[in-house]
Amino acid sequence: MVDVTVTHERTARHNSGPDEVEERLTGRRIVSLDRTGKFLHSDLDDGQLLVAHLGMTGRFTVDGDDEPHTHLRLLLDNGHLVRFIDPRTFGFVAVYDAPSSAPGLARLGADAWLTPPGAAELAAALRGRTAPIKALLLDQGLISGLGNIYADEALHGAAIHPLRPGGTLTMTEIEDLLEAISNVLVSAIHNGGTSLDDRAYLLPDGRAGENLGQLHVYGRTDQPCLECGTPIQQVSVRSRSTHFCPTCQAERQ
Repeated sequence: MVDVTVTHERTARHNSGPDEVEERLTGRRIVSLDRTGKFLHSDLDDGQLLVAHLGMTGRFTVDGDDEPHTHLRLLLDNGHLVRFIDPRTFGFVAVYDAPSSAPGLARLGADAWLTPPGAAELAAALRGRTAPIKALLLDQGLISGLGNIYADEALHGAAIHPLRPGGTLTMTEIEDLLEAISNVLVSAIHNGGTSLDDRAYLLPDGRAGENLGQLHVYGRTDQPCLECGTPIQQVSVRSRSTHFCPTCQAERQ
């Protein structure tokens, strides 16, 4: 990276500020690019670790023109310009001395796409948990990589009510949940992700993801369930909007 510019304090909040991020990255070479859960991370040629999280509205673009809310620019030695755009500034870019000093990565559970847990492993992790299963899926410590949309969709696919205490799931339900998570992610990746009407999420080339039409419950409050026709309901779980079918995902008595 021959030139680095950070223009928003919140983007650099996990370091001392924009100046530190710029200083640590300028002149460094990226030797790997990977993802764990919702974190993007790159090993640098001097042993440091570059970590990025998109938050709710962050995205990277390559080349093109500056857009509003561009908070990071990385000019590469091949002439390409990488930008981090984040209207709500929930995302961040940070540089750590080593992977062991990146606190966000250390607490992540198994990656939902790359290394999903087995049913027995997930059952052991859920044992005794009283928190709602929806909240546990979003916590990232149980399974990493699921966001609000795909957690809702997976729970619907597995016919599990989002408010069910995690520790009450049976082994069969856990197996169904893992299968539903896989199915939801396969669909989402195949369709380029889910861009909602606010277009907060776009692909790096600016195109919208096309998975919106595949959603069964998320964003469909009061619309008929595609399986049974019951109106989709919305509740709040740990301050996150949560969508479900009260018939297909009936609470256990």
